[in-house]
Parts: sequence; structure tokens; C-alpha cells
Amino acid sequence: MLPPPFTDPARLDDVLRAQGHAVLSPQALQTLLHAGPDALQAWRPFWDRLPPDAYLRDGGRYRRRRHANYVVSDGQVRPVPHRAHWQPVEYNALHGGIERWFEPVEPALEADALWMPLLRLLAARADALRGVQPWYVEAHAFRIDTTDGIGRPTPEGAHRDGVDLVAVLLVDRQGVKGGETRVFDANGPQGLRFTMSEPGSLLLLDDTRVIHETTPIQPAGEIGWRDTLVVTLRKGGFQGPADPLHR
Repeated sequence: MLPPPFTDPARLDDVLRAQGHAVLSPQALQTLLHAGPDALQAWRPFWDRLPPDAYLRDGGRYRRRRHANYVVSDGQVRPVPHRAHWQPVEYNALHGGIERWFEPVEPALEADALWMPLLRLLAARADALRGVQPWYVEAHAFRIDTTDGIGRPTPEGAHRDGVDLVAVLLVDRQGVKGGETRVFDANGPQGLRFTMSEPGSLLLLDDTRVIHETTPIQPAGEIGWRDTLVVTLRKGGFQGPADPLHR
């Protein structure tokens, strides 16, 4: 497994602006969040309770998830009424163009001491990248497992999400091989590949500049899983065919 090219947290915004992606080590993220080394372990039981994703169009049973929505502005996080996740087919040819209603993130996870600080941290990175403004945030808790013998973190393939900033936090990884992260320049041949293996590693992507994917996972024993929190931040409004919160 190729290790991630970790970024010095003091240079995070500069690196993200310069190359369109950056990866924080667990220790760097702990420093930025003023968190202890075991703080994220309290999140793992929430991933054990994720319901199945009922919208997989490839017929698989390997994905479980929950979903939450916020507007973050001036350092304040405002939850918004639960809403469908929607993407245009231009960004997700497999699942785009339909409203997907996932179960909401558990209130106890939203109340965890690290949840809101993480969202504020990501909004500050988006401010540095695009300028200070309200950010329309979607948080997706994912478990990809090897129930079917193989699990696909990105069944749509290499893609963009139609947002400004994408953050992928590795929460847990147990009993799997594969799951290599690949990031490509959207307008050129440049790219890199690595495997996020340490829980607490955080990948940041300027979605306007790069395309990303994660390769399938296979069991290293009887069964395994890869747990992530994917957070997207978009200026102007949430994606949707008709969005009352759009500005």
C-alpha cells in the first residue's frame, strides 16, 4: 500500500490552493480539532448502526449510509430540515437525476464534541479556497463492506461531485485489502494514488479541479469494512431539481 502524501497542517490552505488536493494525517487533524488521539473511536458504534443503501443500481448490498445537511456561515453551523440527496447525471451517471432519501445521521453523533468543530474546520478551508460565504454542507456516513465478496466505495467510477470542496475522513478500516484512493487532474494527465489506512486521515479535494475515486475492497479474512465520513461543501445552495434554500 502506498502511504498518503501527508500535508503540513500549517501549509494546508496553500497546498490545497496550489494542487487541488491535500491529505492530513490523524495527528495533524487532532491538532487542528484540539482532540485527543482516541476521540474518533467514539464514532465507530454509529457506523455499526448504518442502514442499507436502498438505491444501489448495480444490485449490490455492500453499502450502508446516513445523511445530514447544514448551512455553515460565519463559524456557525445551522442544521436544515432533512432533505433528499440529489446529483445531476453529469456528475453521477449511475445514481444521478433521482432524489435519494437516506436516514438522517443519529442525533447523538451530531451532538458529539468533534462533529460541529469538524464542520467549522472544513468551512474555514472552503472560505480560504473560494472566499468567505455561506456553505451548503452535506455529510454522508458510509460503510462499504465485503458482504458480496467485494465492496465498491465509488460504484460510479472516477467522478466529481458538483460541489466546491470534498472531504473524506477515514473512520475505520477492518479486514480488507484494496480501497486505494486515486486523484486525477480534471484537465490533464497528472494524478496520484495512495491508500488511507490510518483512521483519522482526512483527504481534501477541490472538486472543480480534480476527479477522484476509490478502488474496490476485498476481504482479507471472512468479512471486512471501510468506514468513512464524506462531507461536501457547495456555494450558492444545495444541489437539487428545485431547492427552496438556493440563493
